Amino acid sequence: MPDYSTSCHRVNRLDIDLEPRLDAEGPVTIDVDASGVKVADRGEWMRLRWRRRRGFLKIHLAFDVRTRQIVAMEVTDERTGDGRMLRSLVEQAERRCRVAKAIADGAYDSRENFALLEEKGIEPAIKVRRNSSRRARGCQARKQAVVEQLRGR
Repeated sequence: MPDYSTSCHRVNRLDIDLEPRLDAEGPVTIDVDASGVKVADRGEWMRLRWRRRRGFLKIHLAFDVRTRQIVAMEVTDERTGDGRMLRSLVEQAERRCRVAKAIADGAYDSRENFALLEEKGIEPAIKVRRNSSRRARGCQARKQAVVEQLRGR
């Protein structure tokens, strides 16, 4: 049974080809999220007993909301945060279709991500934290999202 490092290296070397272009007419709304996959289940009791952590792989996906086709994908280890992968996923998706709106959960809430989407002309639909400040601090797109979400929209 290969260990975590071997599995991670093998997955990263896979050349997974997504279809070159989507069959979408007009702009596309993408949904961005990540999920973890355990590498191995062997010795689970020993890990629980001795509080040892076994790594897992994280799969970051962006898919078309209407057709449910995957438009971008990245595989990382568990130390990579979801928010850091938004740039890569959006750039991959733009090579395959014209992105109009990006939907994401609170893990993607950062000024950098809002600024990236605003720069590319993509409407952000990212859930902001409940205690978010209404001050812009250099990112008007995030300020607007905070104000709208705090009003209950």
